[in-house]
Amino acid sequence: MPPSGAPPVRYALTGARGGFGRTLLAQTRHTPRVVPDALCDLDVDGTVTMCRELGFRADELAVCRTADEVAARPAGTVAVVPDLALLTGAGHDVLVEATGSPAAGYRAAVDALEHDRHVVMVSKEVETVVGTDLARRAADRGLGYVPGAGDQPANLVEWYARTRELGLEVVAAGKSGEYDLVLDPSTGRLRHLDQEIDVADPERLLAPPEPGGVRGTLDARADAVATIRRSAAADLCEMAVVADATGLVPDVETLHYPVARVAELADVYALAGDGGVTGRPGVVDVFTVLRRPDEASFAGGVFVVVRTHDPVTWETLSGKGHVVSRDGRYACLYLPYHLMGVETPLSVLAVAERGAAAAPPDRGRHVVLAGRARTGLAAGRTLAMGGHHHDVDGVAPVLFAAAEAPDDVAPLYLAAHTTLARDVPAGAPVRIGDLADPDPHLLAAWRTGATG
Repeated sequence: MPPSGAPPVRYALTGARGGFGRTLLAQTRHTPRVVPDALCDLDVDGTVTMCRELGFRADELAVCRTADEVAARPAGTVAVVPDLALLTGAGHDVLVEATGSPAAGYRAAVDALEHDRHVVMVSKEVETVVGTDLARRAADRGLGYVPGAGDQPANLVEWYARTRELGLEVVAAGKSGEYDLVLDPSTGRLRHLDQEIDVADPERLLAPPEPGGVRGTLDARADAVATIRRSAAADLCEMAVVADATGLVPDVETLHYPVARVAELADVYALAGDGGVTGRPGVVDVFTVLRRPDEASFAGGVFVVVRTHDPVTWETLSGKGHVVSRDGRYACLYLPYHLMGVETPLSVLAVAERGAAAAPPDRGRHVVLAGRARTGLAAGRTLAMGGHHHDVDGVAPVLFAAAEAPDDVAPLYLAAHTTLARDVPAGAPVRIGDLADPDPHLLAAWRTGATG
């Protein structure tokens, strides 16, 4: 902790108009130790309007469209700029990268590191392509490169590290999907965001598995909700970030996505030999919460499933409300929330105070977030990226352990926005050689990261 009266840490924020950016700005209005210095977004007017809604006075904001205007702005004002290049002349200590754009985010992070600024990486799409390269660049300069607290990947990395420091053996770690399955037993209606279906036997669907019957229960629930799309590119993207920070790997390339009640997680993520779904210890995964309307949500939460070893300890903890498997061999430790940018000031402070020491110690290229063609993709097709979850058109996301990835497989967000140079058959992985025009900077960083 800095001494009392230490100067505040100043940050620049890219993608300022996004939902994450707004929550960070809203919170740092109340955290004197962390203050904004520059905000970058293509929508300058919208950024100013947002800041005024958050309580910034007009004279606290300086719209700057040139480097000279950034340099000449009144002391203490927040520069609002439309161009990443204008951040170079600002006065921040830490860059918070939240554009969600692999190419733009990479440029912003490289520029920050070259000007001796730490980086808090919120853009998971950037991280899965060039995170290893950026981490190396930061370490070479004694700077910090860290994920942003308040998003599930950073929260899970921290939660995993805590369990490992305690000497607990981690079998599985993961998160819930973004939206719960909410089942009303009185009506038989099951809701998932804006999708609703009827369920024939809701009480049976909510009932816990019979001893030894976890897989049968999970199969029955999956069949009951088969018309609802529950997986998203963002889920696999976030698990890729966690895997590269921890050394954990996926169990299966599409993840398991079991439909589970929170109280069942220790049984669900037991090893397969003990009746669970996990094929090997040390995996990442995503599950879909099933709950009643009057039960608290887990959407946004993270979990770690560990072996218990001492039965007396865990019988005691089970009596205090902790989730322990029915055979007593596994326990699930979880945090049922994430707070987006509300928590990110903690990362800004940590990286400013600790530099490179704040980075995850096991950071490396442990997985590849890639894609398989959903149908046959013709040469000349553009793989557009868009939507809330940043799906890539025509491509199903998959997550490979790095040692098990197909040769020359393209990271998903390197393939995004590119044009295909040749046909890709249905079910085939998209490879770098399939891409006519990958961004050369991202491609070079991806290849450097494989050996760096």
